[in-house]
Amino acid sequence: MAHTVSTSVTRRSVAAGLALTAAQVAVLTATDSAQAATVTMPEKNLYERLGGVFVIAAVIDHFSDALVKNPIVGQTSKNPQLREWHTKSLARLPGLKFMRTLWVCNVSGGPFQYTATRPGKSPLGLEEAHRNLRISPAEFDEVAAELGRTLDFFKVPTHEKSEVLAAFAAHKNEVTAGYVALAKPG
Repeated sequence: MAHTVSTSVTRRSVAAGLALTAAQVAVLTATDSAQAATVTMPEKNLYERLGGVFVIAAVIDHFSDALVKNPIVGQTSKNPQLREWHTKSLARLPGLKFMRTLWVCNVSGGPFQYTATRPGKSPLGLEEAHRNLRISPAEFDEVAAELGRTLDFFKVPTHEKSEVLAAFAAHKNEVTAGYVALAKPG
């Protein structure tokens, strides 16, 4: 004798199936929400927030040209070394722009490695590259101000601007080492 299997669907079986499915979806949704709450996207580094190498290169290009024209540190500077550099060494400016771009990319967490042409005491040390320019602390501050104006020109957000200027300021003692050494008696 053969048994027949009923394949009929009743309202009760559909309701039970839907209830079971809804319960499983609710559990999965709650689990996903809990996991999503604990998993946060990593914050972008400064390099990424600035827009990467092409944006940094554009900023450096503008900044470098502005320094040449700057009355305190450029072609009409009272500092004879800076004045000479900005009038007689401009053929080197494209290379300097390149090196500045690499330096900013490096200190901002980008994938590019800066290697000093005249290494200082640290991998990013700037004292030897600037020693002969005898940059005073006031002149350094003017360069920082010019950098700030350039960042404003490009509408860099306040937070990122502050980080760039802090990274720049962290090397003030290196950049002014030649001036300070000359100013020391004996």
